[in-house]
Parts: sequence; structure tokens; C-alpha cells
Amino acid sequence: MYTCDSCNKISCKKGDMDNLPSNCPCREEDKIKEITKLYKEPQNYKIAHNSALVEAEGYCQLTRVQEIILFAKKCGYKKIGLAFCVGLLKEAQIFANILRHHDFEVESIICKNGAIPKSEIDIKVKEQVRPQCKFEGMCNPIGQAKLLNDRKTDLNIILGLCVGHDSLFIKYSDAPITVLAAKDRVLGHNPLAAIYTSHSYYNKKLYD
Repeated sequence: MYTCDSCNKISCKKGDMDNLPSNCPCREEDKIKEITKLYKEPQNYKIAHNSALVEAEGYCQLTRVQEIILFAKKCGYKKIGLAFCVGLLKEAQIFANILRHHDFEVESIICKNGAIPKSEIDIKVKEQVRPQCKFEGMCNPIGQAKLLNDRKTDLNIILGLCVGHDSLFIKYSDAPITVLAAKDRVLGHNPLAAIYTSHSYYNKKLYD
């Protein structure tokens, strides 16, 4: 069992291969060699190389929006797919305009695309977010991915897709994916706030 979360040595970060915990993934030498070879594949190399450059150049200087733009430019991506939640329409509009300002072609697809009723996935009216409504469209992340695949986007960006919906989008997207924001309606789309307050305000909520 790998338990990197409880490691105090962090030997991997320091390259201290003589002081590894007994269950350290670094001990999987044959597997690591095979994995390392994968970074030589052109697509993987481009992403890994340029993301490392962005990490160094933007470290504690650039926002995630700026880093995404810098990464996309370094990779030579021209057409950007934006898969966003209807609840973040305003944010999507601003972000798309910023991308276009930087000369990217933007293909944006909203989560409710296709107007597919939730009955298609056996959601009863009483199980809807708004049971008083006759029609409630389901989120369609597979549609977002498939439609962006048809447009042959170079990079797809997730903006606020729901838990699980993001999983399906990732599963069906042909293009590499990065995330601008993760959905958290309660915490203003800042999920780590629950972690930072796990020993105080959110302690009982998370450990009950």
C-alpha cells in the first residue's frame, strides 16, 4: 500500500534514493523506468516540458488564468475548448474573452447542451434540483467532450463542472485537459477551504 500522504521524508523531492520508506513508489524501479520512457513520447514530452517551464516562470507570480495562457502558448495550441457549467456563465464569458484577446480560437460548450431531460438517466421529478419544474435538463459532459472532439480542439479547459460530470468529460475528451476551477457551490469554488478549516469550523462536518 502506498501512503505518501503520511511520509515525512519526501526523499523523492530531494533525490535521496538511499533513504526511502519501505513502501515508497521510488522503490518500483522497473516500473519507474517504463514510466519515464512515456515522457519521451512527443505529446507527453511537449506537455511535461512546457508545464515545467510554466511552473518555474510563474512560480508564485502568475495566476492560474495566466499560467494556462502561458502553457497553451508554449505548447503551440491554437484552438481551446471550454467546457463550463451554466452556473458559471458569466465567468466563462470573461475567461473566453481573455483567451480571445490572446489570439486563441475558443470553442465553448455549456453543460446543458442538447436539452436532454433528466428522465433519460432515470431521475424522478422529486429527485430534481428544482422538483417544481416540469423540465430539468441533465448536465451533458459526454456531449461537451464529443462536440469539442468534433471541433478538434488542441486543449480543453474545465470550468466548474460538477463532481462526476467532470469525470465523464475527462473520460471522453480527445484533447489534453486542464482545470480552471473545480465546482464547490458552498465555498465559492474553493474546495480547499474545507481542508484548511478541517481542524476548526469544518471538523464536525467532515469527520461525523
